[in-house]
Amino acid sequence: MSPRGGGEPAVVPDAEFTSYYGRPVVKPAPWAADIPAYMFAGGLAAGSSLLAAGADLTSRPALRRSGRVTALAALGFSAAALVHDLGRPSRFLNMMRTVKLTSPMSVGTWILALYGPPAGLAAVAELAGVPGVPRRLGRVLGALGRPAGLAAGLLAPPVAAYTAVLLSDTATPSWHEAYRELPFVFVSSAAAAAGGAALLAVPAAQAGPARRLAVGGALAELLAEARMERSMGMTAEPLHQGGAGRLMRAAKLLTAAGAALTLLAGRRRPVAALAGAALLAGSACTRFGVVEAGLASARDPRYTVVPQRRRLAQAATRSPRA
Repeated sequence: MSPRGGGEPAVVPDAEFTSYYGRPVVKPAPWAADIPAYMFAGGLAAGSSLLAAGADLTSRPALRRSGRVTALAALGFSAAALVHDLGRPSRFLNMMRTVKLTSPMSVGTWILALYGPPAGLAAVAELAGVPGVPRRLGRVLGALGRPAGLAAGLLAPPVAAYTAVLLSDTATPSWHEAYRELPFVFVSSAAAAAGGAALLAVPAAQAGPARRLAVGGALAELLAEARMERSMGMTAEPLHQGGAGRLMRAAKLLTAAGAALTLLAGRRRPVAALAGAALLAGSACTRFGVVEAGLASARDPRYTVVPQRRRLAQAATRSPRA
């Protein structure tokens, strides 16, 4: 054996972390691109509903309209991606047969079910006053728009956060070890994406709240993600390796660039549009990168075995001697 670092020769070879029959200790989730796309679109919908509710209360009709329509479009895409992953729409409906407060999947299903109708009604209410819509129907829609929009805004934070709870409640190492900060990362990312989407669609005169939400969400996401990596220990390694590493580096670069461009844009629409596109792309890369890192950590037994041994050793040192 060759000496290590100039010291004594190694007597025992380095440990190789394997499992029975070469199978992973933790089975990777059988997810394709549908699930991170569903998570990104759901976060965008939630952030847009929150922005639209604030715009309604502060008399910014263009920002309100953009937020409500974006929320409905993103929610529709998110639902389509989820149903495509499940295979049949009936499987989503089957999850609503019970309410299990200890299950993030069950709670998340009901959060979406409660959020969807007011978000959709708020978007439809934007038809009030549109030529061709009957006057009586327009009055009804106008009356229902504000309460529906406010209800969607109140439900928006749980919609943005529950997918992070869903991931961290699993045994997948890189998701489970991120349980403290991952909800903050996802909520902040949703805020940045919603602000970015509004920058693409809203005149600069009404886009002030969107700019502030975009910059605040981007900075909060970068800070929460950095703290998350420090707290995860060795399970943060997959966030820097392979496809997940490339996605996470792109997410940080795009998010930081989007925030900087938002601050520089002012009332210049082309720069604001570029900032919005960067923030949207950065938010999507965050979801795809986190999901890919978790799948990679499940495929490598080392990320399951080593942290488990460390926890057992720490528990042994804390327990009183017999």
